[in-house]
Amino acid sequence: MKYVRRPIIGVIGSAQCNEEVYEIAREVGREVARLGCILVCGGLTGVMEAASCGAKEAGGITIGILPGDSKTAANPYIDIHIVTNMGFARNAIIALTADVLIAVAGGYGTISEAAFGLKLGKAVFALHSDIKVKGIIKCDNPTDAVIRALKALDKLP
Repeated sequence: MKYVRRPIIGVIGSAQCNEEVYEIAREVGREVARLGCILVCGGLTGVMEAASCGAKEAGGITIGILPGDSKTAANPYIDIHIVTNMGFARNAIIALTADVLIAVAGGYGTISEAAFGLKLGKAVFALHSDIKVKGIIKCDNPTDAVIRALKALDKLP
């Protein structure tokens, strides 16, 4: 039997967000899972929780790259807990783990993850974001972002 690795899509964004951004991130998570991908994120609250929730609602697998030294900080939708005790430096691990990144809103932490991704030659897409970094591709909606991410990987189902 041949093993085919499932794409890992990183969803990045702030630990605090409003209801509109939460729902956008949740839909991104649903689309990631619906298309058979694995979701990786920072594992905490806000955009990370919303995307993880959406992925779990659609039967997906979630990985949380946690900044602290305990699994208990993770949101309840994380399946695989990676404890780093590295603070924001864990953003590099998220970018390295993901095959492609989707930013939902976000601030400086999100910009750092996107920059790591771009430096690594990975495609980075953005939704509901004012981030202005050369190379980040703006998307219209969650489905558009996930489809474009998979096209960038040449992994459309």
